Amino acid sequence: MASVPLSQVAHLELMEGPNQISRENGKRRIVVTANVRGRDIASVVADAQEQAARVTLPPGAWITWGGQFENLAQARHRLMLVVPGCFFLIFLLLYAALNSVRDAILVFSAVPLALTGGILALWLRGMPFSVPAAVGFIALSGVAVLNGLVMLTRVRQLIAGGAAHEAAIREGALSRLRPVAMTALVASLGFLPMALATGTGAEVQRPLATVVIGGLISATLLTLVVLPALYARFGRSRPAETDAAVDLRGAAPAE
Repeated sequence: MASVPLSQVAHLELMEGPNQISRENGKRRIVVTANVRGRDIASVVADAQEQAARVTLPPGAWITWGGQFENLAQARHRLMLVVPGCFFLIFLLLYAALNSVRDAILVFSAVPLALTGGILALWLRGMPFSVPAAVGFIALSGVAVLNGLVMLTRVRQLIAGGAAHEAAIREGALSRLRPVAMTALVASLGFLPMALATGTGAEVQRPLATVVIGGLISATLLTLVVLPALYARFGRSRPAETDAAVDLRGAAPAE
């Protein structure tokens, strides 16, 4: 068998070109990667999309945005369903425990008080809103509602026992001050190492812990003040209704 020189069957030329040609779904793909620091991914991609819209692409070419931004978009879509569902379930559990729509709404008022502290904590630490922060808001809402439920349950017990409306509210708030404060303190101290984390996974731990700690501080302080005030204004005095029912049942029939 005779050997044929390569120069007779091919033209060789040294030039620069791509070292790898990637394909996806039968089409060529070029990947441009970038790491984002100091800003949230959503705003960076929004700015990049605005600049990319000014570029005229050749026929058959298009731009897609993936990576962490794609995961963020999918998680945001799921959270739009999960977060309202969680709040609705929390309200149903409150109604089942209190058997009153009015009292359930009053306890549920602790949720916006907690969310305010979580948002303020993110702003003070210069952290953008992210999926871990949203998960932290869900966990925070449960703890805040629990503290309000503990206080309101005690107030209702005192009112059912015959205490005056305002006296029961004052005594219930003072008697449940220590349990509510201890619950918030234990949860905050438990999340403190996560809020100060700097190692692997810190980008997930810090927003979640920051939201929980900041929200618990605001929820604890405001629940001890706002919830008694709301119940004093919109709550129902149960002893008066009970006494009236007893008088009607115990009254002698008219002759």
